[in-house]
Amino acid sequence: MNVIEASIKDPIGTQERVLFENIKKAKTTIYGKEFHFDEIKKVHKFQKRVPAVFYEDFQHYIELARKGEKDVTWHGKIKWFAKSSGTTNAKSKFIPISKESLEDCHYAAGKTMFALYLNAFPETEIFMCKNLRIGGSSELYQKYDTRFGDLSAILIDNLPFYAEMKNIPNREISLMSDWNLKMNAIINATKNEDVGSLTGVPSWMLVVLNKLLEETGNNYLDELWPNLEVFFHGGISFKPYEENYNLITQKQLNYFELYNASEGFFGVQDQLHSKDLLLLLDNGIFYEFIPMEEFGSDKQRFLTIAEVEVGKNYAMVITTNGGLWRYIIGDTVRFTSTDPHRIVVSGRTKHYINAFGEELVIENAEEALKIACERTNARVSEYTAGPVFMQQKEKGAHEWMIEFDQEPENFELFISVLDQSLQNINSDYEAKRFNNMTLNPPVVHKARKKLFVEWMASRGKLGGQNKVPRLSNTREFIDPLIELNKQVF
Repeated sequence: MNVIEASIKDPIGTQERVLFENIKKAKTTIYGKEFHFDEIKKVHKFQKRVPAVFYEDFQHYIELARKGEKDVTWHGKIKWFAKSSGTTNAKSKFIPISKESLEDCHYAAGKTMFALYLNAFPETEIFMCKNLRIGGSSELYQKYDTRFGDLSAILIDNLPFYAEMKNIPNREISLMSDWNLKMNAIINATKNEDVGSLTGVPSWMLVVLNKLLEETGNNYLDELWPNLEVFFHGGISFKPYEENYNLITQKQLNYFELYNASEGFFGVQDQLHSKDLLLLLDNGIFYEFIPMEEFGSDKQRFLTIAEVEVGKNYAMVITTNGGLWRYIIGDTVRFTSTDPHRIVVSGRTKHYINAFGEELVIENAEEALKIACERTNARVSEYTAGPVFMQQKEKGAHEWMIEFDQEPENFELFISVLDQSLQNINSDYEAKRFNNMTLNPPVVHKARKKLFVEWMASRGKLGGQNKVPRLSNTREFIDPLIELNKQVF
């Protein structure tokens, strides 16, 4: 807690120290030499000299490092790359994971998570029990003498033995790639253990827990694990899942939110009765924030932790001890406090669906629709899509409303091609669709003619500057469209 307290007491000094420690480590790298890191002594000079980048801008440096090149954007050789969802030009992104980002960011934040929970809930007994961890797809791949896989697999594979002793299932089961076999192995390994805490993504965890209850014949988790106390969750919004978790527990669990990603571990809930996240300022990450009203404009500003304001939405930019420099991660955050710095994750810089960890962005949708139209001789005029949230033991799905200028020759084939194309384009969507593990096939509605015009008019959004929202992480658009589509005029 001393590190946390020190960073809260001096947030500006902490962040400047983190930045210049990272610059010192990388000044002799290819990237450091290109942008003259050795001459950077002030934050404003760093911001002026080093460009802010998206993945596509930075990808060629990452590919060099993936092929075994040393000293590309971080000192030494990067052995690990976390594979996450794709971009416009690639099915998957590969995020460099250095030794420092493993130890001083991800693992350090894990320790912080437990420390903050203990501070908020001193009577906890979770340290007397086991922690059930559920990661996503955990297959690791070897190439160019470097390895890539899901972040969860990288973290588990490198976890110190003393930490491994408190986690179930064991490393062998956790790293299994076949989810059918893995599910059965998890159930057999955990049903007779004394589990006090859960850690994972809400959608994946819910699938496992429902299967566990079905296999054991229990109605509630606390019948199986009387000492179950807390669920540490992250990756996607928990709000759609909370009711489902309450239905499978008789006693009230504590839910502690995390803000972690392949790029870094950014925030942890530090208060029992507030979902605000304490921004971790001393984990090897230097933060900048672009006001959303300026995002993408020629006049966008990059604010430091000293300049942010409560209540405003910002696009987050990170410089990490894994070798990412002024990287625009795509998340938006809103500060609820600046003493200490607490945030909530408010969304993404683009339209997206991430209700189940699939990170489906508009570029994915556009490309998949194009392929489906080409295969079925169709033309799409308007569309929008949103999630079908899990209900009790039902799986989730995506629900689409599509208005065609020319309808598909085979509507069922159109749906199938759309689904398969999304899997080919987006590896996270593919993982969730595997064997209908988390997501069922998409539900697609044919919109009657002029439906979207009528809907936009009803919202006062007609006109050239008003665009149909393509993707949403809620049902705020798809539900009214379905209702309007039922009306006959």
